[in-house]
Amino acid sequence: MRPPYVTSELLNDFIDRAFQEDLGDGDHSTLASIPADAEKSAYLLMKESGVIAGMDLAPLIFHKLDPNMTIEPLAKDGEEVKKGDIILRLKGKVRAILSGERLLLNCMQRMSGIATKTAYLNTLIKGTSARLLDTRKTTPNMRMLEKWAVIIGGGVNHRYGLYDMVMLKDNHVDFAGGIEKAVYSTREYLKAKGLKLKIEVETRNLDEVQQALDAGGVDRIMLDNMSNEDMRAAVELIAKRSETEASGGITEKTIRSVAETGVDYISVGALTHSIKSLDISLKAE
Repeated sequence: MRPPYVTSELLNDFIDRAFQEDLGDGDHSTLASIPADAEKSAYLLMKESGVIAGMDLAPLIFHKLDPNMTIEPLAKDGEEVKKGDIILRLKGKVRAILSGERLLLNCMQRMSGIATKTAYLNTLIKGTSARLLDTRKTTPNMRMLEKWAVIIGGGVNHRYGLYDMVMLKDNHVDFAGGIEKAVYSTREYLKAKGLKLKIEVETRNLDEVQQALDAGGVDRIMLDNMSNEDMRAAVELIAKRSETEASGGITEKTIRSVAETGVDYISVGALTHSIKSLDISLKAE
């Protein structure tokens, strides 16, 4: 279930940097109280119900500290788990268990919170043609894990960064002097650079939707903070000539009615920027 941007190299680099931040010159609480040769067992306990995410991180984290640690997963990413479930067992050096505990929990709790929210919002738009998108509103240096969690929860990733898709937002359009100028300049830039990137244009009203259509070469039109009535009209006006994306303050109370306007995608920044982590604990056996 790993998307292509989640590479072993990037994961290992992330974990190394996280250990540098957390361990520094040593986990002195553990080094002072636990003998170097002590070996015990521990387990991960769910303190809340939800969709689990980040199980693949456990061996990557703990094997850096104890290459011989035994890790037994009891759940899979994307699986619904219940409060009180044991989802993983560890057996190995106690120092390694204690030093890696917080990193694993920090990652899995946040990823599981994102996956749980994503899965829940997907149930609210079930039966429509709309698909749930994330955004770039992610925690710095955690984007890889957060967008991965969206995938695990059944959502779809929007562009990963500023480099893999062109999105002409309201500020781009206003600074460039209008949609037509922004799109024309973008097409010329991509041609000169030899880049084949999709172009998305943010629109604020039906007049701007028409401008995006007239400009040509726009792969997706974002309908930003529009009423449901205007979104329905926009979908009819666009008539599949471009993909459509609803955006702007969409909540669990409004997402169903937005999906029923016929848009192709619904982007929800709150999937990653306002998430509640799922409560998970590591316990000594």
